[in-house]
Amino acid sequence: MPTAQESIDVAVPVRAAYNQWTQFEEFPRFMSGVESITQLDDAHLHWKTKVAGVQREFDTEIDEQRPDERIAWHSTSGTKQAGVVTFHRLGDNLTRVMLQLEMEPEGLVETVGDTLGLVAHQAKQDMRHFKEFIESRGAETGSWRGSVERGAGP
Repeated sequence: MPTAQESIDVAVPVRAAYNQWTQFEEFPRFMSGVESITQLDDAHLHWKTKVAGVQREFDTEIDEQRPDERIAWHSTSGTKQAGVVTFHRLGDNLTRVMLQLEMEPEGLVETVGDTLGLVAHQAKQDMRHFKEFIESRGAETGSWRGSVERGAGP
């Protein structure tokens, strides 16, 4: 499965960066291609995306979530993907956010896009937009401080 890895340093405390990332329904504000996300419960999300004119809907399950450290997920329907985002304190007001995303291309358009490195380019662009979003606000839009433990699903 093709992998995109990207990191960015944001000028906010690790708690603020992590808290913003837990606000999944806000992703369309900084992730192009994400039309909407509906949080079904603490560990399940429904996504609607449109990338290069291709619309997709899929569900994901959070495998592991530890406040101020990491969020890992995988798809349970539709587009086959998995990922992890980690948060690293570099200073009182400086955090490194690292994203690793694996996505299985579907169809000709996505296969060509993968060959051209479009997933990696999109990840880089989305991380820049996240940085602009959180730094321009100066604070997160909300937070969820709960934990999800690997293997704790139903």
